Amino acid sequence: MSYRKVNYEEVDQVSSAMHFLSDPLETERVGVTVARCDPGWNSKPHDHTDNDHEEVYVLIEGEATVIVDDDPVSMETGDALWIPPESTRQIRNGDEESAFVLVSAPSIGDDEDGDGDWLLSGFAG
Repeated sequence: MSYRKVNYEEVDQVSSAMHFLSDPLETERVGVTVARCDPGWNSKPHDHTDNDHEEVYVLIEGEATVIVDDDPVSMETGDALWIPPESTRQIRNGDEESAFVLVSAPSIGDDEDGDGDWLLSGFAG
């Protein structure tokens, strides 16, 4: 089989919101997490300096604020936010439930063969 499939709702929830999908999908170069955030939920502030992973947060439902280096970024359904590895980030959910898809990967500079193409291959225009 050339693919792997998992339903995020069948993956144990961590920190009362996060469903980490990379392990059950056995990904090698990308991290994927679904965050179903209850009203008033806040993630822990963190960065990815140690693993040099940039992240993209896509809000697929609701409204929330993401704090990036002490700068509040208001998000609504459909917004995507890129965050560099060294920036501290935290999700702060509002009064309604929200849902994010979080994607992380090493920066292009970490590409072993140096051509930087792997992040873009597989995406058709």
